[in-house]
Amino acid sequence: MDTKASIDMEKAAKILKLLGDKTRLSMIKLLQTNECCVGELVEIYKASQPAISQHLRKLKDIGLVKEKRKGQWIFYSINQTHEQYDFLVSILDSFPTQDNHLIELEKQGLRISCC
Repeated sequence: MDTKASIDMEKAAKILKLLGDKTRLSMIKLLQTNECCVGELVEIYKASQPAISQHLRKLKDIGLVKEKRKGQWIFYSINQTHEQYDFLVSILDSFPTQDNHLIELEKQGLRISCC
């Protein structure tokens, strides 16, 4: 058995449990290819700031999401150095892109750019 390709069942179960929530699944798919701040995610998911922050905290707690400060903003993205990153990507690649949410935000003038 190839131990490098195998994943610990306990870790896989934690990841799959977190991704069992539709909002978190969509959110992490979006963060796979984009950096977003809480305000953008609030607009996209039509949820409260505390609810979005709670989703992000759960994803951050197991290391799937990382944050980066840019000026006054904190941007979130998928953590490509996570030990289970390949497993996560194998799941996420089964789902359609969520980039349409960001395109809609840009059309509304609500996409945050710190540059």
